[in-house]
Amino acid sequence: MSDSTPFEPRRFRDVMGRFATGVTVITAGEGETLRGMTANSFTSVSLDPPLVLCCVATNAGMHGHFAQGERFAVNMLAADQEAQSRHFAKSSAAIHPMGGFELKTGAHGATLLDGALAHVECTVHALFDGGDHTIVVGRVLSYDLHRSDAAPLLYFGGGYRALASTSNT
Repeated sequence: MSDSTPFEPRRFRDVMGRFATGVTVITAGEGETLRGMTANSFTSVSLDPPLVLCCVATNAGMHGHFAQGERFAVNMLAADQEAQSRHFAKSSAAIHPMGGFELKTGAHGATLLDGALAHVECTVHALFDGGDHTIVVGRVLSYDLHRSDAAPLLYFGGGYRALASTSNT
């Protein structure tokens, strides 16, 4: 895109969709306010202190949980958890927020999706303006690996994908 080329949101999404990502479900809240959202904008930031980053749309139903500085969990999904990803990606998830999926409570009280590859429990460390998203930096409180032998759920080009091989060659 040059200075004279008009910005095309759909084309930009298509270009960004060419970067393969893992898929996570971020959970926050408790009781009646418990919510989850699918996110592929997730990365580690720092080892000292341990920090991670995710991006949350400012109009997302979960946005308020982060603005209030609540604890949250990032659940890294396995290839067999596409149904969870699809549920939490829909705005209609507010009707049945946790979709009847098996949940457990983490060491610091965050809600975790049972069957995830791994999870990190965090507290909000910092929030930054990111246009129509808020960049949430979470300070890691705990983390665990649950299914080290399972394949990850991947997203590429507007669809879910699988690894061609899981060998470490």
